[in-house]
Amino acid sequence: MKIYTRTGDSGTTSLIGGKRVLKTHPRIEAYGTIDELISYIGLLRSFNISNSDITFLLKIQDRLMTCASILATDCEDCDRDLPEIKEGDIKKLEQEIDKMEKELKPLKSFILPGGQMEVSFCHIARSVCRRSERDVLKIPGQMYGIKIIEKYLNRLSDYLFVLARKLVYDFNVKEIKWKSEF
Repeated sequence: MKIYTRTGDSGTTSLIGGKRVLKTHPRIEAYGTIDELISYIGLLRSFNISNSDITFLLKIQDRLMTCASILATDCEDCDRDLPEIKEGDIKKLEQEIDKMEKELKPLKSFILPGGQMEVSFCHIARSVCRRSERDVLKIPGQMYGIKIIEKYLNRLSDYLFVLARKLVYDFNVKEIKWKSEF
């Protein structure tokens, strides 16, 4: 199978199920942003972070691929089994957040992202995650699995924020608190 099909040259693409839509369709925008998020999380895995963080980020990439496949599906009776996002996936994020927060000082102000490349990219991934959540919220109508995807992305952005704080701790860099000059 060749990577190029030429079927998208006119600005359309196919959803799973065969329906063709514009590449600017809200579903395409949403799963495109999730694809970007998957790439940033892959970048995070390439850094010198703990093996347990790398393993969990790989699981997150898998779950995000599931989110993207759900968003790309437009058929009531597809001829293939499709994966699902479940409440247990959200619970795993919450458990990881709780585990990391046990090591961190409580946050009493906003912080400025940065201080270490790994931390900065974690904050970029968090920002892309927030954008992907907003993109999913723009999809018109009701579709199977969308509410759990919204919830998963919301919790994932929390996880990425706490992971960034944990990386600050792991690398022993200073967390810069934001103080307005006004």
